[in-house]
Amino acid sequence: MNSRARLRVGIVDMNAGHKNEAIRCLGVLIDQFASRVRVENPGLEIERVHVSPRDKGEAPPDDCHLYLCSGGPGSPFDGDGEQWVDDFSAFLDGVVDDNVAKNDRGRAAFCICHSFQMAVRHFGVAEVAPRSSRKFGVMPIYTTEEGRSHPLLSPFADRLFSFEHRNWEAIGLDQSKLDRLGGTLLARESRDGVSKGAALMALDFGGGVEAVQFHPEADRPGVMAWVARPDQAEAFKLAYGVVTYERMLKTLDNPLRLARTFALTIPGWMTRKFNAMAELQGWSPVPPPQQDMATFGSIPPPARSDSRIEIPRHSGLPADLRRP
Repeated sequence: MNSRARLRVGIVDMNAGHKNEAIRCLGVLIDQFASRVRVENPGLEIERVHVSPRDKGEAPPDDCHLYLCSGGPGSPFDGDGEQWVDDFSAFLDGVVDDNVAKNDRGRAAFCICHSFQMAVRHFGVAEVAPRSSRKFGVMPIYTTEEGRSHPLLSPFADRLFSFEHRNWEAIGLDQSKLDRLGGTLLARESRDGVSKGAALMALDFGGGVEAVQFHPEADRPGVMAWVARPDQAEAFKLAYGVVTYERMLKTLDNPLRLARTFALTIPGWMTRKFNAMAELQGWSPVPPPQQDMATFGSIPPPARSDSRIEIPRHSGLPADLRRP
C-alpha cells in the first residue's frame, strides 16, 4: 500500500447484522472528515472499509489508519470462545504494538459502547456487569479532572451530553492496571462517581486506543428515529417522566448539548490522530473541526445568518448548564 496516496478508515461494525442508525451516523462523520482532509491533501485517496465481526466473522484489517468500532446489541460476553472475539482482541493489541513502534503515531482505534465494553474486558481495567435497568436517552456525562485536560474531552469542561442506550456498564476501575497501560479515566456517570451511577464513561487505554460508553456519533435524525417509536417513547416516559422526555426533545436543538458532542468528539479524535500520523505518512495536517448544525440535522433558531458555530479551544458550558 502506498500510504502517501491513500488514507484507509475502518468501521468495525458490532451490530451483528441488525439495522441501526449508528453506522449511518459514522458514515456522515467520516464523509465530513474526508472533505476536510481533501482540502489540505487534494491527491489523497480516502477509502472506507467495513467489517462485521459478530455475524460474518470478519476480522478488522491491519492496514487501516483509523478505526471506528461501533456499539451493538446484546451482551459484551456474547461470542466468548469464538474466533471473532480472539480476532478483535488481537486487533486491539496490534494497535497498541503499532503505537509503541511508532512513538504514538501508529494506527488508532476509537471504541463505542459495545466495543468499549469489549475493550474494558480485554485490557482488564474494570468489571463489566449488567445494569439493574436499561439506561437510554440523552444523558449528561461528567469529565474527570484528567478528562478536562485530555484532548478528547477538553472542549466540554465539566459536563457533556450524549445519547445512551445500554444494559451493561463498566464499574470498579483497577487504577493500578490502567496506570501500567499508560491509560487515563476521562469521564464518569456521576461527578462523584456514585450519586447518579458508578459507570466509567470514557477511557484512554494508551497505545492508540480510546473508548467511550456513550454514543457521540448520534445525530438529530438518528435520535428522533428512536424517540419517535411509540414503544421507546412510552418506556422513556415511564422511566424518567413526561417532563424529562419533553426536555430531551428540546435539547436536540441546543447547539451546546448533543450537537456539540457530535461535532467535536469523533471529528476531533480523527483530526488529532490523522495529524499525529501526517509527518510519517507525508500528509498535510488538517485544522480542527467546526460545529455545523446543518450536518447534525438541525438548524438553531434564527439570529445568525449561517449555521456554523465557532468553538473556542477550551470553552466551557455556560453556568446555567452546569446544574447537576
